[in-house]
Amino acid sequence: MAEYTKAEAMDWARENLRGQWTTLMTPFTPEDELDEEGLRHNIRHVRSLGTQGGGCTWAMGEFWSLTMAERLRVYSVSADEAGGEWPIAAHVTHTSYKDMIALAKHAEGVGFDLLIVAAPYMVTKTEGQVIDWVKMLADNTDLAIMYYNSPQFGIVMSADGLGSICEIPNVVGVKEASFNPELSIEAHTRLGRDAIISTPDEWIMFKGKEMGFEQQVMFANTSDWRFDTPEKNYYNQFIDKAMRGDLDRAFYDTHVKPIKDVSDKWWKRTVEMANGALPAPLCKYWGELMGMAGGHVRQPHINFTDEIKAQVKQDVEEALQKI
Repeated sequence: MAEYTKAEAMDWARENLRGQWTTLMTPFTPEDELDEEGLRHNIRHVRSLGTQGGGCTWAMGEFWSLTMAERLRVYSVSADEAGGEWPIAAHVTHTSYKDMIALAKHAEGVGFDLLIVAAPYMVTKTEGQVIDWVKMLADNTDLAIMYYNSPQFGIVMSADGLGSICEIPNVVGVKEASFNPELSIEAHTRLGRDAIISTPDEWIMFKGKEMGFEQQVMFANTSDWRFDTPEKNYYNQFIDKAMRGDLDRAFYDTHVKPIKDVSDKWWKRTVEMANGALPAPLCKYWGELMGMAGGHVRQPHINFTDEIKAQVKQDVEEALQKI
């Protein structure tokens, strides 16, 4: 539970946004209802891996398919399960500013530590609109805010635009997930001294070592619960060491790269099958293979066939044996 003032948001973030943060799925029952017990199970499982914090109803959490009541309920269940002991972030992006603010107020009220927001994915076509949108949210919450820069929301902000967003008082940084390596590097080199910039993939850490910048938090991805078990939490170990300045390439190549190669293979294939949509079907099924509650993805996303599931299962099991 956040215990800082609006003016202290950056200090809080510098201290607490560290290591591996996860992106939680939103599990559904076969009847297409929110699986609350499954969500609680998933949070307990992820915490057992050593993950430092988690975000709910993000893109992999299928926020776009949830009703307003369901989004609020996911917040309440997640906060209750976290119990004020595990930092949590709520994704509050919405096309309605009133609903965005209502989501933020509810998250703040039930004990979330920070918010993440992206462009409202409809008429927002200029950087000025995005900056004003984030400022509106910041004016209506005391929580720290991370901006989510992703093409899934219809506009990718430039480094200049991201810099303007980071000047908003309680905006503490950016999840730079544009899939544009040059933009990620530019954001780190230009903004990383004054804001927390996080690209959610390991390549950025190796590039940072080469170019002289460091990333303090992996904010956030699904790699922890797709790659790790409580007995072999190699991904969490690698990230924790890297965020403390110990970028162990040999450890990565031995204990992470075999499963990451499978992830890269199926991530690309799943995105192609969905013509560019994030691969929520892959992550949900993969999570089930690792003992988590998942279920189907809601329309209009595309669920895996039994044939594809069998191929994914074989690849994952073979990779896990290698590490």
